Amino acid sequence: MSQQAVLPMRAQKASESPIYKILFIIGLCHLLNDAIQAVIPAMFPILERSMGLSFTQLGVIAFSLNMVSSVMQPMVGFLTDKKPMPYALPIGLSFTLVGILGLGFASSFGTIVLSVLFIGLGSAVFHPEGSRVAYMAAGSRRGLAQSIYQVGGNTGQALAPVITALILVPLGQIGASWFTIVAALAVILLIYIANWYNQRLKTTPNPASMKRTSLGKKKGLSKEVKNTLALILLLIFARTWYTSGITNFYTFYVIKEYALTIKESQVFLFAFLLSGAIGTFFGGPLSDRFGKKNIISFSMLASVPFSILIPHVPPTMAFIFLILTGFILMTSFSVTVVYAQELVPGKIGTMSGLTVGLAFGMGAIGSVGLGYIADWIGLQSMITWLGVLPLLGLLAFLLPTDQKVWEWNQK
Repeated sequence: MSQQAVLPMRAQKASESPIYKILFIIGLCHLLNDAIQAVIPAMFPILERSMGLSFTQLGVIAFSLNMVSSVMQPMVGFLTDKKPMPYALPIGLSFTLVGILGLGFASSFGTIVLSVLFIGLGSAVFHPEGSRVAYMAAGSRRGLAQSIYQVGGNTGQALAPVITALILVPLGQIGASWFTIVAALAVILLIYIANWYNQRLKTTPNPASMKRTSLGKKKGLSKEVKNTLALILLLIFARTWYTSGITNFYTFYVIKEYALTIKESQVFLFAFLLSGAIGTFFGGPLSDRFGKKNIISFSMLASVPFSILIPHVPPTMAFIFLILTGFILMTSFSVTVVYAQELVPGKIGTMSGLTVGLAFGMGAIGSVGLGYIADWIGLQSMITWLGVLPLLGLLAFLLPTDQKVWEWNQK
């Protein structure tokens, strides 16, 4: 049934197998990159106490990190679609290394913002090219390959509570500087990836250009494709605002409402992020089997009952509902990337930068907006209203089927 919708796209490459070694290494690099980024929100409770920062200032820090990524990612993807840049990967992580070192020794709010700008710049360079590497190594299993790549990033984000409990609480802000070791390891691994990537370009046509000639015959994107792309971005908006609210502010909520310590509150956040990482992994293979539209629709709507109830139940039930919400909601994370890449063939980096970069950008705007709302109407009310955002997932039913997307690309 729904499997038939994905068969046409896979028919020409049915004999190709994924290059798992490359996929696992780029996934590990994604884990290391995003673990470094996770240090920033993980430090929020510490910075709030040690520097007396408001929720709005914490939102500005998150905004500074994520907005640079969101603005730069589509630009990097657009440039590398024209001319792939294998060695941009280790260079980008070098910016991150400088940023995390600065964060560990920052003595003012302004210095913190400057440091996270460097980290955001490194992320902007890494993500589109990392996604391209996953595409090149995918063979016929694009959903699976993108899941392996993206689950690395989401697992890195899930490490934030562990980082807080084991490193930042005992060591304080200076503990962030220890992550220069993590950044250095990522740079070394990415040099290996860049060498493979460079050799691949010499022996195989640029995967982003395989369908570019047929795309170039068209006068830009059709109205249907533009509308579908806008719909995908709106769904990403809803998903990311929700996850941003939970990631940045839910620990404050459980500390206040359930009288938990910082370490205890991190268990809730870890459960949400880890279940989200697991959901990310399963989303890709499920979309290869059941279709991308079906998985995107399921991930948005099936999470609604749990997200609405989380603020109204006792701590044990809230913990369980957080796990369920994280798993279900994030099954669509890698799927939306592949959907957009197949919606606009030949623009692998641009679509990756737009979908993943926009997710960071929406998270940036959401961090500031939700922080302001929390200061204005109270943290409890903000968390309560946050739970209705996944209802926007009803719009997923308007997405064209995988079969329809394939037919558009044959015209």
